[in-house]
Amino acid sequence: MRSNEVIVIGSGLGGLATAAILGMNGYKVRVYEKNRQIGGCLQTYSREKVIFDSGVHYIGGLAPGENLYKVFKYLGILDKLKLRRMDLDGFDHIAFGDDPAVYKIAQGEQRFINALLEHFPGERPALEAYLQKVKEICSKFPLYNLRMGDYEEKREVLHYNTADFLRSITANERLQQVLAGNNLLYAGVAEKTPLYVHALVLNSYMNSSWKCVDGGGQIAKWLGRRILENGGEIIRNTAVTAIVGEGDRVDHLVLQNGEQVKADYFVSNLHPAQTTAITRSDILRGAYRTRMQSLENSTGAFVLNVVLKPGSFPYLNYNYYYHTTGDAWAGIHYQADAWPQTYAIYVGASSQHPEYADSLSVMTYMRYEEMAPWKDTFNTVLQPGARGEDYERFKREKAEQLIACVEKRFPRFRECVQSYYVATPLSYRDYMGTADGSMYGVMKDSGDPLRTMVSARTKLSNLYLTGQNLNLHGILGVTMSSVITASELVGMESLVTAINNVSVFDI
Repeated sequence: MRSNEVIVIGSGLGGLATAAILGMNGYKVRVYEKNRQIGGCLQTYSREKVIFDSGVHYIGGLAPGENLYKVFKYLGILDKLKLRRMDLDGFDHIAFGDDPAVYKIAQGEQRFINALLEHFPGERPALEAYLQKVKEICSKFPLYNLRMGDYEEKREVLHYNTADFLRSITANERLQQVLAGNNLLYAGVAEKTPLYVHALVLNSYMNSSWKCVDGGGQIAKWLGRRILENGGEIIRNTAVTAIVGEGDRVDHLVLQNGEQVKADYFVSNLHPAQTTAITRSDILRGAYRTRMQSLENSTGAFVLNVVLKPGSFPYLNYNYYYHTTGDAWAGIHYQADAWPQTYAIYVGASSQHPEYADSLSVMTYMRYEEMAPWKDTFNTVLQPGARGEDYERFKREKAEQLIACVEKRFPRFRECVQSYYVATPLSYRDYMGTADGSMYGVMKDSGDPLRTMVSARTKLSNLYLTGQNLNLHGILGVTMSSVITASELVGMESLVTAINNVSVFDI
């Protein structure tokens, strides 16, 4: 009889999707979550009867036949999701400094080209070259296309740098910056971000872009129900404090109450650095531990979640990215006295009324070093703890600075604000579990791509990793990482075949 008990540590999207796939394939799954609410970055919270997302502001690849559509169909959650397709002629709007123009990134190749030709009439060759290269890069990643393949296919494109590529296709600096204008999606760094990160993320949105109506927490809810339907368990308010090895395997986990729990296989949705930090095993030697601990993370975020006065702000079926200068890459290197240098506005999609927005989120960069005075504090719903008046003052001052910046493009925005709530890198650290409040986990580096590629397998034969730190962040990237992790137990060929077959009649 096959050994089939699996424990999953953490209920972020990676943990939930991996657990759901394994449960569908005959494994008995238990998920341990340290927080009260499951979902990680899928979590939502409510203030004044308004729903805010922690991280899911929009999703790509959900039109019939596209990659995420197929996986969500296989998982049995697609038809349950409340979705709204974003504006076809411009799902992302990009603006710079005092330039009155708004540049639109559209869905579909022809719309994409036509929208940008309005501003750059002589740049058709550059736009076509851009689309061709994006498609070429994406074609090198087998699982992105839900087919079998090997690592060698993508090896040749891992070293391309995004900013260098954009400079190579056009001498028009403004067009270069427009094509990089939504790099808050991946915490872009001009000299580091690989072209494959840009291509995989943007391609899915350019194919089709969607908002979750009433929040992305519905994805976690339906994945959780899928796990329970297949006989699994989700145990909340319970942190795993140790992974204990015996020989070349994990023997058991230690929970925060001291209880020891066993299974045949273990999957960690924690950051690889956290996983190795709590793993007691001589098999994880110094070099491996050092590599995991030294992985550089992407920067953190400051998010202003705004409750809007009723009927005061129109619903925008697109996202808005603004850069205070002409350099779309500059915001991540902000100077403290010139903060913020960039922001993104994501307007929540509500089922209550389509014309006006109930809420919106304004996101910009914030380095973890700015949290130094309060780094030893901890605050969650389960473990509340005050960070002090200095911290509250810091948040208010930063919120007012950000609102003032938003008003450069949205005059009288402040008059629409009923109230606001702030998340800093400390919020992400405490709720999501990244040690430095990183938005997107491990930063990918085109100069050393292999170092930032983390395998689902570990040195312990029955311990696997999943989540945003493996291949790619975001809903699509993490879902595909879950497929990779689950395939270690159920087999990649059979899993990919099943995913493709389940949706073939819907296309």
